[in-house]
Amino acid sequence: MDGPHPERARRDAELLLTHTLKKNRAWLLAHGDELVSNELLLSYRELLERRGRGEPIQYIIGEAEFYGLPFRVTPDVLIPRPETEHLVEKVIELAGCFERPRIVDIGTGSGAIAVALAQKLTQALITAIDLSKSTLAVARENAERNRADLRFLEGDLLAPVAGEQFEIVVSNPPYVPAADRATLSVEVRDYEPAQALFAGDDGLDVYRRLIPAAFGVLISGGYLVLEIGSGQSPAVTELLTRTGFEQIEFVPDLQEIPRVACARRT
Repeated sequence: MDGPHPERARRDAELLLTHTLKKNRAWLLAHGDELVSNELLLSYRELLERRGRGEPIQYIIGEAEFYGLPFRVTPDVLIPRPETEHLVEKVIELAGCFERPRIVDIGTGSGAIAVALAQKLTQALITAIDLSKSTLAVARENAERNRADLRFLEGDLLAPVAGEQFEIVVSNPPYVPAADRATLSVEVRDYEPAQALFAGDDGLDVYRRLIPAAFGVLISGGYLVLEIGSGQSPAVTELLTRTGFEQIEFVPDLQEIPRVACARRT
């Protein structure tokens, strides 16, 4: 199978085979010499061709794992990334400062962040917001699948919760500079939703709007937690400071890149 990642070809082919046959890897190892129908063979070849063209395997099989939970993913939503689990961990840590924190997830996408938080923080009141109706449909499905109790609202940034207050605002917004499009892998560039990736020439367009909006809905002592892109910590620090946030810190990912920005409204 040709494709954008030949080093993963065998593993991807095996995963697509288990998906086609609706069997696990153990079954494959025990029944490697079994014949399959022509119909299944054709279906399998079609999936291999899609992967060979660069389509993410998560979209092909319709599922991704995040924080140990299964999530349905479609081309309407960004595929959850392992590094975003650092964002979830930071929110869980901060939530311990409050008896029953009100948490709002902006640009929820597949619902991965909000659902993972709802699973861990059973006393929290969690709201998930997204601008896209089709995206929210996927997020709601994932909440039901994982038995997560939370509220979904449609709208731009924090507009749907105008007049409400929260202890924590969390978001993994679009932050890729438009100029970096050509440097992205074919899976990301050609298949994942552009509106969930790109944020103007410098990647900071959403932060410029979200940071002041978050300041307006946070209680005194509340926190804003954001995922950020590589090299963006100085610019994000400036935006947070200018808005009035204090106690700014950054959490690195496994590559020691500042990945999560955290700031407090004092």
